[in-house]
Amino acid sequence: MSLHSKLPQDTEAATMAATHAYLSHEAWRVFEIMAEFVESTERLQAIQPAVSIFGSARTKRDHPYYRKTEEIARLLSDAGFSVISGGGPGIMEAANKGAYHGKSPSVGLNIQLPHEQHGNLYQDVSQTFRHFFARKMMFVKHATAFVVMPGGFGTIDELSEALTLIQTGKTRRIPIILVGSAFWNGLLEWFRQTLSAERMINPEDLDLMQVIDEPRAVVDAIFKFYETRGFGLSPAEREMQLSL
Repeated sequence: MSLHSKLPQDTEAATMAATHAYLSHEAWRVFEIMAEFVESTERLQAIQPAVSIFGSARTKRDHPYYRKTEEIARLLSDAGFSVISGGGPGIMEAANKGAYHGKSPSVGLNIQLPHEQHGNLYQDVSQTFRHFFARKMMFVKHATAFVVMPGGFGTIDELSEALTLIQTGKTRRIPIILVGSAFWNGLLEWFRQTLSAERMINPEDLDLMQVIDEPRAVVDAIFKFYETRGFGLSPAEREMQLSL
């Protein structure tokens, strides 16, 4: 006996109608997602080279993390890098603020959330997303480096996403710089003592990251990585980006 055979006829009809309406709405959402990708891709084409900066939305303006992020972003902007952040408060605002007062564009990839996120005022280019995965793809697609400041679950999620894409060859190798050795050392030690020791990752996967504390050294490390190859994508890397 099926579930529907146990339902009164009017209840079964209402259930089927609701299911049809839901599936129809889901199908139309595909077009909304496509439009989000197309719009953001077109708007962000001209921001290369760019560095994505991740970090906590909860960091206050008088915190040393905020001030250090602002300094790093200003140095990157003056060196010719657009700076991409999540467009919100905290570390994101510091990144946009530093770049906004520099020579290169300050880019905010904002996300619609029920709480915590509101766009900061320091964005030359602002793009708002409804879907996290579309936003995360733009962080990766346009970045020539990732700078990861102290943060919570969202920051760790973005760090893990970047590591996974590079580790699995779904995107090209780019610098991943963790700023703040005191903050990150515990996590890195767990990576070494647990993930690597139990062969959940290869020991060389740890080389995908480097820890740097000084703002100027962050910029120098990015330039050093690219000094023999330039910032442009090779044909193979362009093809790789299409498979993200």
